[in-house]
Amino acid sequence: MHPPGPSGRQPPLEQAPLFPVGLALEGRACLVVGGGRVAARKVAALLRCRARVTLVAPEAHVALGLLSEQGVIQAIEGPPLDVQLRPYAAGEAAAYRLVVTATGHPDVDAEVHRDAEEAGVWVNSADDPAHCSFQLPAVWRSGPVAVAVSTAGASPALASWLRDRASAALGPWVGTLAGLVADARDDLRAAGRATDTVDWAALFDGPLPGLVADGRLEEARAALAEALAEP
Repeated sequence: MHPPGPSGRQPPLEQAPLFPVGLALEGRACLVVGGGRVAARKVAALLRCRARVTLVAPEAHVALGLLSEQGVIQAIEGPPLDVQLRPYAAGEAAAYRLVVTATGHPDVDAEVHRDAEEAGVWVNSADDPAHCSFQLPAVWRSGPVAVAVSTAGASPALASWLRDRASAALGPWVGTLAGLVADARDDLRAAGRATDTVDWAALFDGPLPGLVADGRLEEARAALAEALAEP
């Protein structure tokens, strides 16, 4: 047993660490239950990953207004958003690969969580870590690069703060660097060479990132080609 903290209260048992993973959701059916601001954020994040999203709520004017105002709906590249203005139907979570519930009504969110758990479907209950089988991190993206920060539900605000600090340190050019490196790896494989024969860490610790950050892409490509040339 852990000793009591400064307040005299017994600290909770240590939570098992989360297993970080990136889900490929393109074309896969996802459900968001709720029609408010939180639901809108979840829908936007899923649509950005080209998931096939169904939004269920008796009223969704707040969520739809925000999604329209932010240009999310107009920018949909994958399947369209399916909006169903009705209450959640018992058991329907089982028809989806991933579920998010954000109704603000504990009894409804608990029902969605229970249905998803019984069906073996991953479920996130907004602002309720105890009823989540996965947590949504704070994410920053640049091209194919995604930096995700999670506090395991302890403080979403802290996760967002840490994400913003990381993005400020990295810069928007990181996505371009990733694209150049992806091309170089493709060239290696096409030449029948293993990609793990290259000292990538030395490349990234050298002038390559600075060249990309300064927009000197031809010099960056030349540096890559020189580093990857057959010895």
